[in-house]
Amino acid sequence: MSARSRSVAVAAFALFATLAARPAAAHVDYVTEDSGDPLDAVAFTVEVLSEPFNATLFAGSGLLGVAGLAVYLWIRPTIVDVVVLREKLAGYGDLVPWMLRLAVGLPLVGAGFQGYLFAPTLAFDPGASPFLRVLFIGLGFFVLFGLATRIAATVGLLTFAWVLLAVDPAVVLAMEYVPVLVALVILGGGRPSADDMLLAVASTPESYYGRIDPVHHLKSFLDASTAPLRRYVPTVLRVGMGVTFVYLGLIEKLADPGRALLVVEKYDLTSVVPVDPGLWVVGAGMTEIAVGLALIAGFFTRGAAALSFVLFTTTLFGLPDDPVLAHVALFGMASAVFTLGSGPLSFDHWFGRPALDDSESVIPAD
Repeated sequence: MSARSRSVAVAAFALFATLAARPAAAHVDYVTEDSGDPLDAVAFTVEVLSEPFNATLFAGSGLLGVAGLAVYLWIRPTIVDVVVLREKLAGYGDLVPWMLRLAVGLPLVGAGFQGYLFAPTLAFDPGASPFLRVLFIGLGFFVLFGLATRIAATVGLLTFAWVLLAVDPAVVLAMEYVPVLVALVILGGGRPSADDMLLAVASTPESYYGRIDPVHHLKSFLDASTAPLRRYVPTVLRVGMGVTFVYLGLIEKLADPGRALLVVEKYDLTSVVPVDPGLWVVGAGMTEIAVGLALIAGFFTRGAAALSFVLFTTTLFGLPDDPVLAHVALFGMASAVFTLGSGPLSFDHWFGRPALDDSESVIPAD
């Protein structure tokens, strides 16, 4: 391929990334208490896009993004930097359980100390509910240390289901916990973790600990039983993150424009990008939906994950009172998806470049 063709492809893809990286307000409910004026979502979107300038800017951005992708897919350049990056990331697969443990362990501890049920909007009184406080702090520390990881992750999933079904369905705001905990049930603690260290000690002949530890053989059995599912962990994580993005864009912004407009006004976002406030809401919502659908389909997965990381970072720096702990799980999930790539059942797997080898999946436990 000629240097000119390569330059055109890279420039087109960079343009798409720049357009798609328009700042988004993430969890609107976390930074607003007022619900804003009730607005009809469809009528609001139609009104915003009926303005000639808004329609031109919105359609132009979309067409440029699609054109950039089309050029890239047509030329399909081999960029040495990307190849080297893929080879390096393939060696980080065994660290993914550790990334995921940090991603949910820290916010679970924070939820217990601050007194909320997964989402900061679902507060409880720690003094009046000491069991919930101990439960969340305990789950967080067990996951962080990687001690009885699969058991702790299963308890976390059951707790999330209890909050969803019996306490408040609004816990779906924190749905990012679910794919991460499911991944930990499949992967276990990985390494470094207390599970890994204790298994090594307990499995050593003549070990004193091995005589009293009744469960280390269970871990070996679970590692073997879940081994066939490990290749689907990238799919679980990218689809989970994609669904989260679609929810944020569709439900929190496009379907609730009154509250989203309050965020634009509160942080004076029109001074950052001088466009109509309504276009801010529609643009942010459509961007998040587009990124979410790309992740669900496994389309340019690592690029979408990197873009997600940019969106989370600009949100945290741009919204000073946004609760940082509430987004740690999303950061961890984006990091894991960037590391692992699309996995099976994805556009990239079927039509993209072939996997380097089996090491692009999560490395099996020893």
